[in-house]
Amino acid sequence: MHIPSYHKKPGWQRFLVGVFFGALISYWVVIFMYGDMYERLLKENSEIQNQLKDAENKIIALEQDKEDLNEKSKQNVTVEEVDLEILNAKTLKIDTLLQHQLESLVKEEIKAIIGRDLLSISDSDSLLISSIENKAFKVDDFSYSFTIKRIIIAPRVRIIVQAKISN
Repeated sequence: MHIPSYHKKPGWQRFLVGVFFGALISYWVVIFMYGDMYERLLKENSEIQNQLKDAENKIIALEQDKEDLNEKSKQNVTVEEVDLEILNAKTLKIDTLLQHQLESLVKEEIKAIIGRDLLSISDSDSLLISSIENKAFKVDDFSYSFTIKRIIIAPRVRIIVQAKISN
C-alpha cells in the first residue's frame, strides 16, 4: 500500500500551514490568557497579604492595649482629693471664711484617707462617718457638729454634711 504524498497537493499544503499557524495563534492566546489570569491572581494575593498583615498588626496593637488595661486595672485606685460641702451654711449664716475653716478642720480630721485604696475606704465608710459625726469642731468660740447626708467614695471623695451649732 502506498501513502500518497501530500506535499505536492496545494490544498493539503494550505490546510497543514493553516493548522500550524492556528496552533501557534491558539498557543499564544492561551499563554496570554494564562499570563493575564496569573497577573490578576498575583495582584489579589498581594492585596490579601496586605490585608492580612494589617489585621495582624491590629490584633497585636489590640492585645497590647488589652495588656496595658489589665495592668492598669490591677493597680488599685486611690483617693486623690476630699471635697466637703456644707448644705445649710446660708441658714446658719456661716460666712465663707468660717466655712473654709470648718472644711479645713474636717479635712484635717480625715486626711489619712488620701492615698489609700478605694476598696478599703468603702469597706470602712462607717468609720469615716463616725469620725466626722462624733467630733465637735471649734471655731471662734462656737462648736460645730456635722451630720453626714451623703458620701460619695471615688478618686475624689465628696462629703455632703449638715452643720449644727453646739455649745
